[in-house]
Amino acid sequence: MMLSGELIVGAQRQRGGAQAFQAIDPQQDRALEPVFYEADAAQIDAACQLAAEAFIAYSRTDLAQRARFLRQIGENILALGDALIERAMQETALPRGRIEGERGRTLGQLNMFADVVENGAFQGVIIESALPDRKPLPRPDLRQRLAASGPVAVFGASNFPLAFSVAGGDTASALAAGCPVVVKAHPAHPGTSELVARAIAEAVAQCELPEGVFSLLHGTSVQSGSALVKHPAICAVGFTGSRAGGLALLQLAQQRPVPIPLYAEMSSINPLLLLPGALRQRAESLAQGFTDSLTLGCGQFCTNPGIVFALDNADFDRFVQHACEALRLKPSATMLTPAIARACEQHAAALATLSGVECLARGQEKTGPNQGQPQLFIASARDFIAETRMQNEVFGPVSLLVRCASQQELLTALRVLQGQLTITLQLEAQDQPLAAELLPLLEQRAGRILANGFPTGVDVGYAMVHGGPYPATSDAHTTSVGATAIQRFLRPVCYQDIPAALLPQSLQN
Repeated sequence: MMLSGELIVGAQRQRGGAQAFQAIDPQQDRALEPVFYEADAAQIDAACQLAAEAFIAYSRTDLAQRARFLRQIGENILALGDALIERAMQETALPRGRIEGERGRTLGQLNMFADVVENGAFQGVIIESALPDRKPLPRPDLRQRLAASGPVAVFGASNFPLAFSVAGGDTASALAAGCPVVVKAHPAHPGTSELVARAIAEAVAQCELPEGVFSLLHGTSVQSGSALVKHPAICAVGFTGSRAGGLALLQLAQQRPVPIPLYAEMSSINPLLLLPGALRQRAESLAQGFTDSLTLGCGQFCTNPGIVFALDNADFDRFVQHACEALRLKPSATMLTPAIARACEQHAAALATLSGVECLARGQEKTGPNQGQPQLFIASARDFIAETRMQNEVFGPVSLLVRCASQQELLTALRVLQGQLTITLQLEAQDQPLAAELLPLLEQRAGRILANGFPTGVDVGYAMVHGGPYPATSDAHTTSVGATAIQRFLRPVCYQDIPAALLPQSLQN
């Protein structure tokens, strides 16, 4: 399937009016055809204006039609076949199995949100009928529902070219809410983005929806992303990426004449807590499971276990020994982009220079360009508590072990811990009293708490929370994965004494 390198602005395909760029095959370290062009200011404005024009009609579509649209997108993506899989593999160096699995997750998200829309409960309907005889004052007829907030800007993620990108969770949940979407494709995989965008645009036409329901813009510059966030037609933003990028966009969103919410998933080191009973019984298997999780996908998951806490004893020494042995066998692997590979190396080197940090082991040497080498460091809890830079995320197969001299020191370390997407407890029955003491603190620090597993892997369902306190996200009250992700793009509206014929269908008797 031939790629054009064009933008999709509503129903129109057009060449971007700003600077040219190409995707990079990170495995071969070479540019890929075709040439893409960044959207200029006029094209960004046109996409946002079309979204604004489409909003009222799209937000009032029949729920069955909206659900059909979401399912049609999934069918169109599946129909792209190997062309999508192969291009995504080229642009990311991710293996076929990973991309195929991610395509399945993307389709699963779309179908789940279609079910959510059909069910209708997402509208949060509340009806308080009038009480004209109430004393001392009568009560009016009050009805509340959650209504779509308006056009949404979505920024594609580097590490999930399908599930967190053009048709990913942010786009699916915004469309489910009744919000048109303008996507800024991630410049690392523009070809993959174009293919998926074609599938969405085709679904818009097939379901006879307004053309402004979806647009795709390309851009490599800070200016293009800034212009999208600042456009007055945009009412909310979904972002997955670095803390620096998320905070820059958050500032722009808050400084607008009309501030808007920006839902940013940014950085997390996902602590793994090895409690004494678990270490005593499973030190060796825990070490293997940890290193497997750490190096999965070359560590390029937002839920990668970047730090481990344990009490300092002989059982922890066994864990350290086996973790080092397992890590040394792990190969270096190609990372998503040259920039990510460079950042991983630089951030790991910065961690190594901190006072009290010692490098324990490294994986096999690099054998090609843009590779990340697994690395394992260790420090005392005392040094961790004193040095906040040990909490900086290293996006890649790098982790820090923290030795705690006592349970009290473990608690102190957890109290200085920043907000996280996940915290994992490895425990046995005898550890439950300590776990019970830790849980209230962990609830304040993470959006998801696991027991006896590893954090890599996020199930897409109704109870999932993929969010957490700052700096894991910009809004700890929300999730970017799961059915409740739709709530980010809805707002409550109350209707008082509105005639029945004028009420939205969901609020009628």
